[in-house]
Amino acid sequence: MSDQSSQDRNLPATARKLSKARAEGQVARSRDFGHFVAIAVGGAVLAAMAPQLTDWLQQTLMQGLRFDSAMVHNTGLMGERLREQTIRMLFVVVPFGGVMMAAGVVSCLAIGGWNWTLKPVMPNFGKLNPLTGVMGILSKDKLVDALKGCLLALILGAIGTLYLKNHVEEFAGVLAMPLPAGVRQLSSSLLGGLILLLIALALFAAIDVPWQLYQHATRLKMSQQEVKQENKEQEGNPEIKAKVKARMREMVKRRMMAAVPTADLVVMNPTHYAVALKYDDQKMGAPRVVAKGADLLAMAIRDLAKDSKVPVLQAPVLARALYAHAELDREIPAALFAAVAQVLAYVYQLRAALSGQVAMPPALPELNVPAELDPHHTPVPDMESYE
Repeated sequence: MSDQSSQDRNLPATARKLSKARAEGQVARSRDFGHFVAIAVGGAVLAAMAPQLTDWLQQTLMQGLRFDSAMVHNTGLMGERLREQTIRMLFVVVPFGGVMMAAGVVSCLAIGGWNWTLKPVMPNFGKLNPLTGVMGILSKDKLVDALKGCLLALILGAIGTLYLKNHVEEFAGVLAMPLPAGVRQLSSSLLGGLILLLIALALFAAIDVPWQLYQHATRLKMSQQEVKQENKEQEGNPEIKAKVKARMREMVKRRMMAAVPTADLVVMNPTHYAVALKYDDQKMGAPRVVAKGADLLAMAIRDLAKDSKVPVLQAPVLARALYAHAELDREIPAALFAAVAQVLAYVYQLRAALSGQVAMPPALPELNVPAELDPHHTPVPDMESYE
């Protein structure tokens, strides 16, 4: 089952998974590269400051090995001398350790970048399971790391052994030299061996860095199902989104139907479109669409308007243009002002006639609706283009 699962993970990790992995502390790191940088920086510092360090070491040894009768009889002076020597050592060792630490941090940042998280140090009681620990130790990655570490230790040990064997006479001759000359000779001999060790570490780092990046990318690979699941989590489950949209449409429909009785008129295409308009010259700059619908919803708007004594006018072209270009709860487009003004004037005259104030108006005149706003309008082809 695990083999099949690993075979299915053939897609590169998405940006979201990479970000989540970094938050959990999963970042590509190379120990061999860190070892090489730290030792290289340390060796460079020692080589650059060799004269100063040689003088410092000579003075430290001379002071540490100098005794007099007062110091022998007074043990308190011995403790004072030890304290002075310790402080003297710390003035050199602490800055050198700080340089090594900075080199280690820089080597980590060079591979995986800066990543600050406390997740890896949080308590995880699942790691206390012996079976899980054994399986982790016997995993392929751990075995590869163990073999690589053994090989590196074997190569470094072989280099050190061969170098000491070839320079054993030089090291033995240091004992017969005066202290300053012996320190310089020892530093020179150790520097040669350090260079050989750095060459071996550089070769291992050149192999380990690409390998660690490849391993990190492989561990984070995703299957097709995981990518789909992540897209669902980011964009939302399609089923839930469909339900939400349906709920929103239902709410909009209820709000529209509640606004129909307050409309001034409803413009209809006899069977397909219905648009309810309202105009208040004290509050609105232009007539506003309070409800619109097509097919069954148009019929429902028409029936509710008739029950609420709201005039319903048959104006197919205007109804289609309003349905296509006017937004709900928004003012009508400026291009339809003239046509809507005509139907409003007709409605006002009709209301006045029904109340007995004026005579009944004639039939609704032809409306001034731009042809390009009618979605059913078919442009007449230009005959000159066929000539």
